[in-house]
Amino acid sequence: MKRRDFLNIGALTAVGGAFSVNALAGEMSKQPLIAPKGKTKNIIFMVSDGMSHGTLNMADLLLQRKEGRSSNWIGLYREQKARRAYMDTASANSMVTDSAAGSSSWGGGVRVNNGALNVGPDGIAYKPILQKFKEGGKAVGCVTTVPITHATPAGFCVSTKSRGSQEEIANMYLDLKFDVMMGGGTEFFSAEKRKDGRDLFVEFAKNGIQVARTKIEMQNFKTGTPVLGVFYEDGLPYALDHASDSNLIATIPTLAEMTRKAIEQLSKNPDGFVLQVEGGKVDWAAHANDLGALVYDQVAFDEAVGVAIAFAEKNEDTLVVITTDHGNASPGLIKSSKVDESFDRVQKFKYTNEWVLNGIRKTDTPKQVIDRLFEAQGYAISTDEAAELLTHYSDLGNEGIYNAYKLPFKRLGQIQQNYTSVGWSGMDHTSEFVELAMFGAGSESLPTFVKNIDMHNFMLKHTGFLG
Repeated sequence: MKRRDFLNIGALTAVGGAFSVNALAGEMSKQPLIAPKGKTKNIIFMVSDGMSHGTLNMADLLLQRKEGRSSNWIGLYREQKARRAYMDTASANSMVTDSAAGSSSWGGGVRVNNGALNVGPDGIAYKPILQKFKEGGKAVGCVTTVPITHATPAGFCVSTKSRGSQEEIANMYLDLKFDVMMGGGTEFFSAEKRKDGRDLFVEFAKNGIQVARTKIEMQNFKTGTPVLGVFYEDGLPYALDHASDSNLIATIPTLAEMTRKAIEQLSKNPDGFVLQVEGGKVDWAAHANDLGALVYDQVAFDEAVGVAIAFAEKNEDTLVVITTDHGNASPGLIKSSKVDESFDRVQKFKYTNEWVLNGIRKTDTPKQVIDRLFEAQGYAISTDEAAELLTHYSDLGNEGIYNAYKLPFKRLGQIQQNYTSVGWSGMDHTSEFVELAMFGAGSESLPTFVKNIDMHNFMLKHTGFLG
């Protein structure tokens, strides 16, 4: 594809010609890939899913006050090492995107309706970017803290009308044979949980793919053949709960550990690699207004950022992209009479609100609730607040995506504000423009504002697949 064609796409995007851009992208997906000529050999694309500005800010403040250091992400800004931009996050049918449409904007280069993966409103399926890079000779993969079949990794990998078809997405991964796929979601691979009874773990192994179910098995991966690591049902445990459980530490890898192993596997390819890394449970924590889960999973994501930056510093042909697909719940540290003292309580958290609420029974007394929360987070709520939480346990449900049993996450988040000075705007995605940072090869050409769909061609251009 000629340079002027690339510029024409940008012009169409600038005037909001969504239909024209999608149609042209469809034609582009039919074009043969050209030999890489760009100076960017490797891309590590990092996504803290559902990260509002306040999340990034509070994680950095926590690390400064607890450990006397900056976060890796904000440290890049402080040291003037990274390019920084704002990115919009709309989908084809809403100013407020979901993760499927958000990832598809990067993966397919077009805006799709919320819930779809690289399938446009007109029904056209667009080839995802990891398939393009795989065809062009690069090693490719994804690692995440949510199911590997979830929306954000899937948006880089497959095309399907519904993000909810995770069993089918797992089937697609078997056919695609990507080089590295690691995260949660055992229920979409195991014969015991799949509706069709297929044992995809066995099928992956029979197709020459190394399979790991534990951290030790992951550490023993051999280079040279593709790998699948699926370590937990649904999403992996929150980083805060993980760090407080010796069994989880021994058996479930952190996002940084998965990232390090993925880079080790992929970097053996002489033609380079493209890796997506997702801190997926940052989004889940925001949906739950779960402060401990949110900031410590953001810190865990930031540790993975550190792994990626360390590799890029030693390999100057590597581009690290750090961003999010959308904001969620807009949390923030809010002024109070003792705001510093209140926020410092987060330093002593041992367990998340999820851990607290899942351990409460409707037969518990207010004192038992107070004691459990004190054990988990180091402060004592009032008897009236504990009694109110217990009222929510009289009629628990069993439906929903992020809070199946209708536990009182919202109310606990509101109560928690009295002790941490952190408040929330809601429990769902926002339309805010988001942070986009780049470090390494190609970062110098990042404009100060981009549309989410611009990132698809940016990656293709800088690796030489779009001239």
